[in-house]
Amino acid sequence: MKPLKERTSIRNEENTGTTSGLCEGYIQTNMVTLPKAYAFDFLLFCMRNPKPCPLVEVMEAGQTEPKVAEADIRTDLPRYRIYRDGKFSEEVLNISDVWQDDFVTFLIGCSFTFEKALLDGGIPLFHQQQKKVVPMFDTTIPLEPAGIFKGNMVVSMRAIPNDLVDQALAISERFEQSHGSPVHIGDPEEIGIKDLENPDYGEAVEFDAAEATPVFWACGVTPQNAALQAKPPIMITHAPGHMLITDQMDPNYDNG
Repeated sequence: MKPLKERTSIRNEENTGTTSGLCEGYIQTNMVTLPKAYAFDFLLFCMRNPKPCPLVEVMEAGQTEPKVAEADIRTDLPRYRIYRDGKFSEEVLNISDVWQDDFVTFLIGCSFTFEKALLDGGIPLFHQQQKKVVPMFDTTIPLEPAGIFKGNMVVSMRAIPNDLVDQALAISERFEQSHGSPVHIGDPEEIGIKDLENPDYGEAVEFDAAEATPVFWACGVTPQNAALQAKPPIMITHAPGHMLITDQMDPNYDNG
């Protein structure tokens, strides 16, 4: 019942912070909600770009309770972002007052799901230690377009001790539904990131560059980047780092 307890706290707006480190072992998801008229294009976009957009569930138009959680997607994420005509409009704690009956919601895998496995493997997570939202960056890695959706990938960055990078790769690649293995290791400028101290989303994390290597995973914030170019009249997403905690354990933890 731990995920339900956490979601109740979120629904009551008692917890509005990042979900990293909460309900470890349970699947967490990013959320994208769009009018039905744009749903097919977005579904195709996810299918063509499974690394940043691994689909966990696609909900029926107007449906508010997903199959993966005893939840209401209008209230049970800590923070939401509303985009209007491709521009960020506002960040809110629930979306009940803007809900439309034609909204289709997509739940997309999140790298927070495999963080417990990294910790179990002896790999430190500096953003958790420093109580920060994991840093995320826009990149120059192109995506496969679909209908109105196109753009470049967004990545999350975790600094991994140099001697543990191979282990981090081996662990994360098992979690295909949660972005899987990294898309880049090392020099951030090779993927268009100029300054690790100024992330596009989340918060900068302190680490010793001589002792740790920046490792980049595909990130479910990618659709928010695509929305800036697609410009649907309204699009609602999770705020970066603020996910839906589901009731499903990732199968990779069954033997843990």
